[in-house]
Amino acid sequence: VQLQASGGGLVQAGGSLRLSCAASGRTGTSYVMGWFRKAPGKEREFVAGIRWRGGDTSYADSVKGRFTISRDNAKNTGFLQMNTLKPEDTAVYYCAVNPDGMSMMVSRFIYWGQGTLVTVSS
Repeated sequence: VQLQASGGGLVQAGGSLRLSCAASGRTGTSYVMGWFRKAPGKEREFVAGIRWRGGDTSYADSVKGRFTISRDNAKNTGFLQMNTLKPEDTAVYYCAVNPDGMSMMVSRFIYWGQGTLVTVSS
């Protein structure tokens, strides 16, 4: 499974960005796609996840109400719409896939994209 993340960039506080994650290879039809981020000096943290079959979503408390995860089944692509961005959202964002189709636990995500940098200026 290969994951290609894109859409990062520089935005002012209060602005929006949309990240994309294109999945290819033997993904199957039932997996979990997650977004994680790692800021300098901080641990990697879960941001959002979506179960490909059914579309159930989960969010970190820090992004609830501001970020929306979605998917395009036909294109095998996931999205993370980020609104009302804050400087503390600055990080490298990674998409990842858990092939078991259920768990959002970080340890179950075994395929990772290369990361895309999001910088939010104050």
